[in-house]
Amino acid sequence: MEGPSAPSIASAGEAVARIAYASSDVVVSVQPSLATDSEFAPFLRSLSASKKAGVVAKQPEILPVRYNADPLLSVFQPIRSGKLVSVTASSPILVKSIPHLYKLAQYPVVIHVSVQPSGFPDYSDITSIRQSGFTFIQSETLQEAQDLAITAHALAIKSGKGVIHFFDSESIAMSKVIPAESEELLRSVLDLGAVKAFQSTPSGESSLYADDGRVAHLSLARSQANATTVGEPTGRVSPATDGKTLTLPDRSSARESTEGSSRRESSTTSAKSSSAGTSVESLEHKQISSDEIFQFATAIWNTISTSTGRLYTPFEYTGPDTAEAALLLFGADTALFAQEIDSVASTTQYAGAGIITVRLYRPWLGRVMVESLPKSLKRIAVLEQVRRKTTKWGPLLLDLLMSLKTGGHNPTTVVGHQLGYISQSTVGQALRGVFQNLLSDSPIQNLQIGKLDGPQDRPRPAKLEQPAIENPYVKMLQQVFDQRLLVANQLGKSHAGISQEISSGPEYGFGSLLARKEHRKRFIEEVQAAAKSRDFITDSPQQWLSRWALVADDEEKAGALATEVISRLSNDGSSVASQLLSSKGLFYKESPWLIGSDAWAYDLGNSGVHHVLASGENVNMLIIDSQPYSERAAADAARRKKDIGLYAMNFGNAYVASVAVYGSYTQVLEAMIEADKFDGPSVIIAYLPYEKENDSAITVLQETKKAIDSGYWPLYRWNPRGDEKGEPNFQLDSERIKKELEEFLRRDNYLSQLMKRHPDFSANLSASYGSEVRQLQKRKAKDAYSKLLDGLAGDPMTVLFASDNGNAENLAKRLARRGKARGLKTLVMAMDDYPLEDLASEQNVVILTSTAGQGEFPQNGRTFWETVRDSTDIDLATVKFSIFALGDSHYWPRKEDKIYYNKPGKDLHSRFVTLGGKPLTECGLGDDQDPDAYQTGYAEWEPQLWQALGVDKVEGLPDEPPPITNEDIKIESNYLRGTIAEGLKDTSTGAISAADQQLTKFHGTYMQDDRDLRDERKAQGLEPAYSFMIRCRLAGGVATPKQWLQMDEISTKLGNETMKLTTRQTFQFHGIVKGKLRPAMQAINRALMTTIAACGDVNRNVMCSSLPQQSVYHSEVHAVSQKISDHLLPSTTAYHEIWLKDEETKEKTQVAGNAIVDHEPLYGPTYLPRKFKITIAIPPHNDTDVYAHDIGLIAIKGSDGHLVGFNLLAGGGMGVTHNNKKTYPRTGSMLGYVPKETVHIACEKVMLVQRDHGDRKNRKHARLKYTMDDMGVDVFKGKVEELWDDKFQEPRPFKFDSNIDTFGWQKDEHGNNHFTFFIENGRIEDTADFPMKTGLIEIAKVHKGEFRLTGNQHLILSSVADADLPTMKELMAKYKLDNTNFSALRLSSSACVAFPTCGLAMAESERYLPELITKLEGVIEETGLRQDSIVMRMTGCPNGCARPWLAEVAFVGKAFGAYNMYLGGGYHGHRLNKLYRSSIKEEEILEIMKPLLKRYAIERNEGERFGDFCIRIGMIKPTTEGKTFHEDTAEVESDEE
Repeated sequence: MEGPSAPSIASAGEAVARIAYASSDVVVSVQPSLATDSEFAPFLRSLSASKKAGVVAKQPEILPVRYNADPLLSVFQPIRSGKLVSVTASSPILVKSIPHLYKLAQYPVVIHVSVQPSGFPDYSDITSIRQSGFTFIQSETLQEAQDLAITAHALAIKSGKGVIHFFDSESIAMSKVIPAESEELLRSVLDLGAVKAFQSTPSGESSLYADDGRVAHLSLARSQANATTVGEPTGRVSPATDGKTLTLPDRSSARESTEGSSRRESSTTSAKSSSAGTSVESLEHKQISSDEIFQFATAIWNTISTSTGRLYTPFEYTGPDTAEAALLLFGADTALFAQEIDSVASTTQYAGAGIITVRLYRPWLGRVMVESLPKSLKRIAVLEQVRRKTTKWGPLLLDLLMSLKTGGHNPTTVVGHQLGYISQSTVGQALRGVFQNLLSDSPIQNLQIGKLDGPQDRPRPAKLEQPAIENPYVKMLQQVFDQRLLVANQLGKSHAGISQEISSGPEYGFGSLLARKEHRKRFIEEVQAAAKSRDFITDSPQQWLSRWALVADDEEKAGALATEVISRLSNDGSSVASQLLSSKGLFYKESPWLIGSDAWAYDLGNSGVHHVLASGENVNMLIIDSQPYSERAAADAARRKKDIGLYAMNFGNAYVASVAVYGSYTQVLEAMIEADKFDGPSVIIAYLPYEKENDSAITVLQETKKAIDSGYWPLYRWNPRGDEKGEPNFQLDSERIKKELEEFLRRDNYLSQLMKRHPDFSANLSASYGSEVRQLQKRKAKDAYSKLLDGLAGDPMTVLFASDNGNAENLAKRLARRGKARGLKTLVMAMDDYPLEDLASEQNVVILTSTAGQGEFPQNGRTFWETVRDSTDIDLATVKFSIFALGDSHYWPRKEDKIYYNKPGKDLHSRFVTLGGKPLTECGLGDDQDPDAYQTGYAEWEPQLWQALGVDKVEGLPDEPPPITNEDIKIESNYLRGTIAEGLKDTSTGAISAADQQLTKFHGTYMQDDRDLRDERKAQGLEPAYSFMIRCRLAGGVATPKQWLQMDEISTKLGNETMKLTTRQTFQFHGIVKGKLRPAMQAINRALMTTIAACGDVNRNVMCSSLPQQSVYHSEVHAVSQKISDHLLPSTTAYHEIWLKDEETKEKTQVAGNAIVDHEPLYGPTYLPRKFKITIAIPPHNDTDVYAHDIGLIAIKGSDGHLVGFNLLAGGGMGVTHNNKKTYPRTGSMLGYVPKETVHIACEKVMLVQRDHGDRKNRKHARLKYTMDDMGVDVFKGKVEELWDDKFQEPRPFKFDSNIDTFGWQKDEHGNNHFTFFIENGRIEDTADFPMKTGLIEIAKVHKGEFRLTGNQHLILSSVADADLPTMKELMAKYKLDNTNFSALRLSSSACVAFPTCGLAMAESERYLPELITKLEGVIEETGLRQDSIVMRMTGCPNGCARPWLAEVAFVGKAFGAYNMYLGGGYHGHRLNKLYRSSIKEEEILEIMKPLLKRYAIERNEGERFGDFCIRIGMIKPTTEGKTFHEDTAEVESDEE
């Protein structure tokens, strides 16, 4: 790994990490936490990120593991599968891992150990495990750390046994910098033949703790089996002429001195190794002995010596050849002692003493050590830095005594000493004490030398802290139990001198709770005694104490009285009152909790959990599991992580719940409350998956959803006493369970009970899902096709496709039909549905693929591509193929990004050629920029394909039916009925048909699937996680408190527990599965709302400014919005029949806006060409973006302060397609003024002209904006007036000041109060930090006015009387709903839903915009812009739901993580913005925005808005009308390939 630019190595952590990385397949990096690095972790991460190749593995895997998560469990699975594993760790993990060490000692595992605590390490962590079977090697200098790390790996590979390499990093820290390791040396030392042999023969062991009989052994010829060839010491080197040692300048004293002697010259040379010839004869397995370890180590050190000149031996004696006394040091800084001995006068007691250091600690080679000592030695002082003594005598002292006895060397005196902290200033004193003792007639054994409690200023051990990402659960406990909450093992609390590591454990916490329980018993007795005494100054306390004592064990009653009791005692002032107040927390019946991590789930950390469960005590445990759902977690069964839930359920006496705050907030609350009420042990296993403790909420959410959906983390609650109350013991709160839980439920018949309650449950047992099921499905599908084709003549043609938006799929299916008409036997399927093992046997393969993201394959082609790309054994020599790719040459405009154009198709074509395939044609390229988009290229490619297949001259081909369009679907639907009713009854799928998906939009619902789960479910062979979005029709966005509560209940019971306030002022629900669709629709109608025409090619929800400060005027304008909405409502009765008919009586249910006719007088059977939107704005507030809609009405106030009419704008619209310049946003054109009495008729006539003249052939060109531009505004206006038989008047004057909401309290003309809540991006939900949903429920229960939804996705609490103000303010403060102290940038922001539910989304929006704003707010604060409104909007695609094209700065999703950036929109919503940069990611966004915001703060004119500023300084040119939207952009798109 060393090269021309090889780095210098400055620390042991770096030196060791580099060797471990180079010499391993897998490095288990043990860290204090996933957010806190070990001394090795940064270097391992850097090497991995640079994709640096190792010597043993091309790309070693780095596996971070928390120190308390039984880290050595992570070694078993890879080492047993033939991977060389090393571990980097600190010494405290060793003793806890003893059960694993005895097993791992028989594998070639290397554990690099930094002995802790830093500054004064305790080597008892090493000596305590010395009999575990590992080989132990010690380093004392930086160069030794590098060389002996290499030795450790080479020795493990050679011997097949585990090696522990240990060192004191702090002592090494002062070593001089050394060069990086030599790769040449590594390759010469590591036995790469043995490496390959190990990697190719995985072992079959599976047991973790039982002895499976594995022993490391040598395979020898029988003639050699009894021979022993061991390297022998070659004698000692003569000392230097001055009787002292030669110095090596590699380091100075590691403590205080940076100069002086580094270490003393070794007086032994390495032993020679021997080799034996080989012959062909039978082999015998021989267990590895100590002699073999010595032989291998000696050979390795010889190789290192030959290459570097550095000598290493198992034991190292330095000092005079004639020394009579020596020190055997273990754990000390050898250089510190050597420097002192060498520097003193010859008359000093310890002058001329020798020093013995240990390199190979285990196996202990006593004979080798004895032979390395000078014969003159008479006295040896053993200095051991071992603080936790397990024997009366030090372990090294015992080793030495045994060696001397058996080795024939018998000094007169050997004395053991316990070594404390020694510094440069105290080493002389320490040596005098040692030698006074050593030379005395009666030396004292175990004499303590130095400071046993270490240096005063030594670094404190890392403070244990709960990861911030886990705070939601703790905050929820605090919210639910408030003053009653008692966390016995809470981090950060003082526990009477007990270390945090101990006090945070379950055993200590449990004992603490038992003590607390006894304490409260005594406290109740004290209260009872006090109530009978006359020791109080006032009479009041006695009465209240007596009442409290009667209910002390009732948590609710005791808690209700506690506040009053404490108040009376506080006012009394007596000593007995003060005494009781000193324990006032005990007046509440506390809710006792232990909080732990999934470290408690491993065998070595599980005893505390067992104690609690076995005790039957009323203790609650919250155990947070952070292991992400991943392939590794599923595959590494050897980690043996207990399912604590099942473990507890099997006890039979415990309440158990499995919860996930990012899965169901409500279920977590229910579980916590139920656990508290349960009299006995309770266990809540709480899921919070993260790789790093600073993972984003989006990442945690996505991992949680995958785990729940797959059954890896089922949500459930188990109450063993439920049947006593007539309730089920087991409540399943998610859809799937895993196999082990299924088996538990079956055992006691709970599963059959569950299936009775949920008949569809049996299909959802997750144990039946997996990759093998997916393979079986592929095989069945392929075989079914093959069977159909067997009877046909003609050559076969297999057509595969990868498609995101349906274009490639439709082309593939059409191509297959055409091939069949030409006599070919055609098969068509998605690439990922095709069994790849058949590919090499195909005759003709045709693949059509679109381009996704940044030149990626669409989702249903990625697995196929990755397998073909990575395979080395697919032979396509007999396969003919052709590829057609669909893409957009302008989608990535920068030259360096042109490689992404049709990249999937090009890559696949190239790969097929590499694998031997014969191309039938050149790779076909379809380009959306061509006149007919991809069809232009396709029209050239297809004839070439037929010609290559020899079927180009076939005559009599049948005419192809035209493709079915939305217009066909509408006209054939029987006024929007289709087969929706039948599809809802089909329980075999969560979906409905494609045609019905178009029709249900008219009914106010879209079918969607959870895109966070697509890949995972696909891998399991499941259909996508289909669900439905429902959107209400709510004219003007006004709802009653009762309606709010009803909407909230629908979201909780039938949806995903959240509500969305949309940019069209209505409620939107997500996550409603098909079986709950009708109940949800019926519930909405019971709330006197409807969903009809909330979506689809009709007039949708009519918007209206919220205007809280003018309630009378608002009510007049709102009435018009309702009138227009009712007037333009579709008339079909299909809605009532499908959704509201009572299934038993077959009667229709009454609905708001009920209609009974079966025809459409306004719309006709095909309705409108596209969606139609109307909004009303009330100047001076353009809070509904009046210019962005098909019809925009600007309310005009008369001289009497009342509504008189409207200026009517027409032709606004936001939908765009990326890089398609024929599509563009447009602001509305002024047609004129209309009186309020006839405005609904004027709107109708505008809509009817669009109905009759809109483009019904091209849906991308079907909106009113294109109709007006095609006809011309004047012609269009004339058509409307002709149909209306009336004229538009001249527009009345008006003025807009802003298009954002005004937050906080405002008063209207009647003195009523209105409060505008900030609802970020319109999402109503509960989180641990912000229980918004719960707070709004509580407010709605007492509110007497109304709620108004704003066009900017916020909410107004409207019409609060002064008398009700204190109640409202108290509730708002309690639930943090009164907070509007946000930056003006955040308050002015808006985002669409995007991922995970929107099928059109290309990038995140709602989930990402808050994060982006947070990263900009530092600059906002710094530049004084916190109070300056800048309208920023984000959407996940260019369809414009959040109206981004009118924002001053907008980000529109183009691919995952990439956005187009637009600047220059008008602050009042009157001017479109323009493209500034294309396809940029967060880093570039911040690089642009931060300097721009600083410049705006400094250079802006008085009152100048951000969008205007960007235009004035020349960053962007203004967009004067929609048709010029694509002109003069700041980034010119390049046509170069």
